[in-house]
Order: sequence, then structure tokens, then C-alpha cells
Amino acid sequence: MPFRKLFLSRWSALLWAAGILWTAEDTVGFGPRTATPHHVAVATDTDATGVAVNSADLALLANVMQGD
Repeated sequence: MPFRKLFLSRWSALLWAAGILWTAEDTVGFGPRTATPHHVAVATDTDATGVAVNSADLALLANVMQGD
């Protein structure tokens, strides 16, 4: 993409920047921070069968997937 031509117009640069921000928001998401990090299991997490999972189960699964 020829960036020099893009930034000659303020409006095209503004639209380009808006597209970058839109892509970032769509990819990462936007929302309030939670007290619990996403990688930590809480009591309300369930698997596909509806059975509750805990941190020990998730740690075991992570170790098996890493091959350690």
C-alpha cells in the first residue's frame, strides 16, 4: 500500500486509522477488565458435557498438550 499517497489526504488517513482500530477491536475485543484472568478456571466453568471443571483438571490438560 502506498502510504505516502494515503497520508496526503487527512480524510483518507482518518478512515485508514479507523479501519485499523476497528480491526483491533474486532480481533481482541472491548470490555471491562475482570478480577479473574481468563486462563484461571472458576467454579462456574463447565465442559461440553456440563460437568464442572477445576484448575487441577485444566493444569493437567495443559501439561498433556505441551508434551511435558
